[in-house]
Amino acid sequence: MGNKRAMVQKFEAVPLLDLRRQYDQLRDEVLGAIERVCASQQFILGAEVEALESELAAFTGAADAVGCASGTDALWLALLGAGVQPGDEVITTAFSFLASASAVIRAGARPVFVDVDADTLNIDPYQVELRLAAGGSHKTRALLPVHLYGQCAAMDRLQSLADEYKLAIVEDAAQAIGADWQGRKAGSMGVTAAFSFYPTKNLSAYGEAGLVTTCDREIAERMRRLRNHGSPRRYWHEELGWNCRMDAIQAAVLRVKLGHVEEWNRKRRERAAIYGRLLGEAGLLSGRGASPVRLLEICPEGHHVFHQYVIRANRRDELRQFLAERKIGTEIYYPVPLHLQPCLSYLGYREGDLPESERAAREVLALPMFPELTEDEQRWVVESIAEFYSG
Repeated sequence: MGNKRAMVQKFEAVPLLDLRRQYDQLRDEVLGAIERVCASQQFILGAEVEALESELAAFTGAADAVGCASGTDALWLALLGAGVQPGDEVITTAFSFLASASAVIRAGARPVFVDVDADTLNIDPYQVELRLAAGGSHKTRALLPVHLYGQCAAMDRLQSLADEYKLAIVEDAAQAIGADWQGRKAGSMGVTAAFSFYPTKNLSAYGEAGLVTTCDREIAERMRRLRNHGSPRRYWHEELGWNCRMDAIQAAVLRVKLGHVEEWNRKRRERAAIYGRLLGEAGLLSGRGASPVRLLEICPEGHHVFHQYVIRANRRDELRQFLAERKIGTEIYYPVPLHLQPCLSYLGYREGDLPESERAAREVLALPMFPELTEDEQRWVVESIAEFYSG
């Protein structure tokens, strides 16, 4: 390993994500699309948003799509579209971004957290089954699986539970555009599904934007009303909604990028494979259980799009500091599971309730991952990890 290290190219910095490289390739297309919106003077909803909705419905295999202002708004719309009502319970994972729970609360419902599968960190269907069998004082209305890091949850098993208990599945597909499970794309498997186009996502806007897909046209029409103050036409409000409309510039940018996202996802998969090979060659994966680095499982039933490339690392925080000193970008998704977040303490969870989620929060580390990342940069990242553990 020492000889290999001498040959590795060093870099001044390796960012976690570098959107400049993407922009350099798309600059003319993107500026042309923005100019088209400016010339139209139609800045909110309109033709660009309608075209994006049609294109993304076709891309995901859903019957319809509804653009909105953010991924968080998309989750709220998706929950209401699926029939979640005040006082209901929604079962979801504790290992996700806060919006997976806050959208449930915004819908008037109560999030019920279950633990994750230790190998994938996606929601564990067995834990969902145990929770459903236990019953409770509130009506469980929906399951909200999160397709974490770009890999779909085990949707076949979750759908069986949803059928048995007469529940709606709402997909949190914020990180999973282009992913699939047993040939069905994220966004086509639930009653509704929510996507985020936050600037860091695989398909990213130049600001905030989100979208909901559904295979039910009536649900789609209701969500269109809800995103526009509950209004089917100007100054006529059938129910209380919200202002969470998508702006046309974001739609135009997303339409440009949508034509590239499958190629970008392919490159992400290639870079994930390179990381796996390099980490193995560096001896970081040997000795299961005793190795300093462990990889998450890639399920053969699905197509992973690697929104993030995440390892589980011994002495994670020390490793992250070591990499930061070399200006190698990393991030922790997520350092505090939802059941232990201070703002959700009223739900009554305690440390130790969901041990796999808590263990993951202490170990996960996201490494640089984007389509333009070079293999030499990856070698430097892996060499730096190996040097840390050899010290």
